[in-house]
Amino acid sequence: MTTRADHLRDALAALQPSHLEVHDESHMHSRGLETHYKAVIVSEAFAGKRAIQRHQLVYRTLGEQMQRIHALALHTFTPDEWAAEAQVPDSPTCRGGSKHDLNKAATPEAS
Repeated sequence: MTTRADHLRDALAALQPSHLEVHDESHMHSRGLETHYKAVIVSEAFAGKRAIQRHQLVYRTLGEQMQRIHALALHTFTPDEWAAEAQVPDSPTCRGGSKHDLNKAATPEAS
C-alpha cells in the first residue's frame, strides 16, 4: 500500500536530494490520520536561498499535495550545510490535543 509519505517522497525527488527523509508524525496528533509530517531535505537546489525561499520551493514542488497536509515541518539544507550540521531537532509533542482527546474528555467517565 502506498502511503501519503511515499507520495511526498516521490514528489520531493524532483529536488534531486542527496539526502531525503519523510517521517509521518501523525501518531503524535489525531489518531489514524496521515496529516502531520517532518521532512529533511538536502539539495543543491537550496543553495543561495533563505529559509522562506527554500520552504516556498518545497511547497511548489509538492503542489496540490499540500492541501491534504495539516502540518509539515521542513528542515532544508544544502549539502555543505548538512555536512557541517547533519542533525535535526526532535519534533515537539502536540499541545493542541486531538479530536480523540476532546471526545474522551466530553464523556462522563472522563470526569
